[in-house]
Amino acid sequence: MAALAKHGKTRQIHHGMSETHKGPAIVWFREDLRLDDNPALAAALKCGGGIVALYILDEQSEGLRPLGGAARWWLHKSLEALSDALLERGARLILRRGKSTETLLDVVNRSGATQVHWNRRYSPGGIACDTATKQVLTDCGITAVSHPGNLLIEPWEMKTGSGGPYKVFTPFWKAVRERGWRTEPFAAPQFPACTAEGMESDSLDGWGLLPTAPEPDWAREFPDLWQPGEAGARERLKAFLSDGIGGYARLRDRPDRENTSRLSPHLRFGEISPQMIACAVSQARDSGDVSERDADKFLAEVGWREFSHHLLYHFPDLPKENLQAKFDGFPWRNDDEGLKAWQQGMTGYPIVDAGMRELWRHGTMHNRVRMIAASFLIKDLMIHWRAGEAWFWETLVDADHANNAASWQWVAGSGADAAPFFRIFNPVLQGEKHDPDGDYVRKFVPELGRLPAKYIHRPWDAPDDILSDAGVKPGQTYPERIVDHAYARNRALAVFKALNNGK
Repeated sequence: MAALAKHGKTRQIHHGMSETHKGPAIVWFREDLRLDDNPALAAALKCGGGIVALYILDEQSEGLRPLGGAARWWLHKSLEALSDALLERGARLILRRGKSTETLLDVVNRSGATQVHWNRRYSPGGIACDTATKQVLTDCGITAVSHPGNLLIEPWEMKTGSGGPYKVFTPFWKAVRERGWRTEPFAAPQFPACTAEGMESDSLDGWGLLPTAPEPDWAREFPDLWQPGEAGARERLKAFLSDGIGGYARLRDRPDRENTSRLSPHLRFGEISPQMIACAVSQARDSGDVSERDADKFLAEVGWREFSHHLLYHFPDLPKENLQAKFDGFPWRNDDEGLKAWQQGMTGYPIVDAGMRELWRHGTMHNRVRMIAASFLIKDLMIHWRAGEAWFWETLVDADHANNAASWQWVAGSGADAAPFFRIFNPVLQGEKHDPDGDYVRKFVPELGRLPAKYIHRPWDAPDDILSDAGVKPGQTYPERIVDHAYARNRALAVFKALNNGK
C-alpha cells in the first residue's frame, strides 16, 4: 500500500480475491517480442483472468542503455508486428514510455491486474531494474514472476569444477550440451478474453524510433533486407535450413556467399527463442537433412551467444572495463581522424571499408569481416575497443549487450578466452582468403568494382594502366591507406611487449 501511495496511486490492493473475481495478468514484453514459446505469456494466460500485453520504452531508469539508431528502427518494426499478431487474437499491445516501475504500477492500478509476468534480462541494468520492480510490486501485494525465456541455460546454472564461472568457451559449451536444455517449445497459446479495452496506449509513431540522424532516412535500405517480427524470424529460420546451412562449416567465413543465418537480430529482440532454433537445427541434423558438421558448427554459434551472456552476468562491467586488468595500462591512441575514416569505410583497405559500409547501409556486417574490421581499429590504429563497441551499438540492428562487449574484448585480447593481442589480422590476406574473387568488395566499394581480383584487395600494387582501365585514381576516387599495415603491426606488437614486461 505504501509503495502505491508513494507513487501517487489511489487504488487499494485487495488480498484473498476469489477465483471468480481474479484480476488480469500483465505480460511485460521486453526482449521477447513473440507469442510462441514465450514462458511469461504462457504463464500469464494460465492465470485465467485475461491478460494485458504491455511494452514499456524505458530510457530513464538508471543503468538501462538506450538503444542505438539501427536497433531503434528494428524495435519499431518488431512492435508493429507484435501488435498485429496480438490483434489477430483479440488482444491489444499497450505501449507506454517512462520508468519501468512507475509505469507498471500505473498499468496495474488502471487494469486491476493481480499478477505481472516477464522473461528475464541479463544485462546489469536490466537485472537491477527488474529486481527493484519486483520488490515494489511484491510490497503492493502484486504477484511478480520472472521466467527463463531468452537463453538455453540460465547463466548461474553453469559452473566449473571449482564452482566458478567459465572463462573459456569450449569447456563451457561442452558442459551446456552435456547438461541439455528445454527441447519442447511452448505451443502457440490460446487467448481468452483480454482486458485492455479502454486502456490508454502511446502511439508508436510518436516515439520517434525511426532514425532521422545522422542522416535523414539513413536506414532506407533496411526494409528491403529485413523482416522484423516473429513471422520474419520463422521465415528466416526456414530459409536458412533450406538454403543456407548446407556447407555452413566450410563457407560461413565467406562474406561473398549467403551461408550465414541472419537470425541474430531476431534473437536479439526475442522474436524467436534459442530453444526453437536449436530444436529445429537438431531435428534437421537427426533426420539427415543437415550434416552433423554443419549443424554442430551452427549450434556452437548459438553457444557463443550463451557464453557471452554467461560472461556478462558474472562480470557485469564487461561492456566498460577490461576483463584482463593488465590492459588497463594499454596506451591507446586518440585518433579522431582515424576513427572517422574507419566509421565511414574510408581506410584504404578494401575488405575493412566494405564491411564498414555494409554496416552503415544494411545494419549488419558479416561475422568474419567484423573480426577483421575490429582488429584493424584496435591493432592497426590502436584505438580503444570501447570506441568500436560504441559504433557497433549505434549501427547494428542486432546490437546486444553481451555479444557486443564479449566480441570486442575477444578481438582486443582483453576478454575471456580471447584471441591473443599478437594475433593481428592482415586485412589484405584476410580479404584474399575469404573474398577471393572480390565480389563482396565490389558490392560495397563500387569504385573498385572494375579492378581484377588480383588487385582488388591491394589496389596500391596495381599498375597504372590497370588502375586507369578500372577508373581508379588513388587518393581521389578511393582513399590512400591511412596506415601501413606492416608498420602498424610492429608498433602494436612493441607496445604489447612493453605492457607485458611491465606487469
